[in-house]
Amino acid sequence: MNAILDFAPPLLLAALGGVLSERAGVVNIGLEGMMRFGAFFAAAGSIWTGSPLIGLLCGALAGAAAAGVHALLCLRYRADQVVSGIALNLVALGLITFLLEAFFGSSGVSPPVPALPRDRFGHNGLVYFSLAAPLVLHFIFSRTAFGLRIRAVGEHPHAAATLGVRVLRLRAICVLGSGALAGLGGAGLSVGILGQFDSRMPAGQGFMALAAVVFGKWTPLGAAGAALFFAAADALQRQLSFSLHAADMRLEGVFLALPYALTLLVLALGLGRTRAPAADGIPYEPEGR
Repeated sequence: MNAILDFAPPLLLAALGGVLSERAGVVNIGLEGMMRFGAFFAAAGSIWTGSPLIGLLCGALAGAAAAGVHALLCLRYRADQVVSGIALNLVALGLITFLLEAFFGSSGVSPPVPALPRDRFGHNGLVYFSLAAPLVLHFIFSRTAFGLRIRAVGEHPHAAATLGVRVLRLRAICVLGSGALAGLGGAGLSVGILGQFDSRMPAGQGFMALAAVVFGKWTPLGAAGAALFFAAADALQRQLSFSLHAADMRLEGVFLALPYALTLLVLALGLGRTRAPAADGIPYEPEGR
């Protein structure tokens, strides 16, 4: 259970970011790239300042900045949201590799970062934040006027606009929030789990977070439950790989695929029974009322 909680924050936070963006009507395929930006700049901020908390802030801001590019392309210029997200992932893959070598002289890993303080149960504060975040987002969606507006612009943006809701501004806020959550999730990988940035981060976890959004039916609690399931699979494969390595069995590669295989299985079993927000992925055109 402790291992699951340790590996849960990156997936949980990124999945919640996906829920926030898509409930507002903007597809966010770029979660993987936002997590990568967050992981790198969190590690860099921690190294340069000596504070892992400032590193987490840097990671969240980096994810939000990447999301700002996605929002600009999708909302201002009405670019295809899927293409924009894929492009963002590719830019993150190349740019962060360049920055890693430029700043730290390595194409593999960064220097070690200062560790987040842990409590007597062995968990850092990011674990508790990620467990509380789904409840907070669920409350916002279900009990506040702000959450009602978010759901409205994701389902019927033109109807929401007639009631005075500024659709594009609200969608932009949600996309930026999505990026901040994804960046914080990436920061959890480098600062909270590994203790350094690895060039392979986030190793597909952004796409697993997207799968959690779909399987969780675009709800905060549903996505959180799916993310915890995938985190459990990740923790299991790490334990199995370690045990097999200790027993000198050459099967680690098989178990590395376990979380991703379970992701595909979950989507195959549940995709036909889910429905995205009605306006998800559809550009909003004010003149099209």
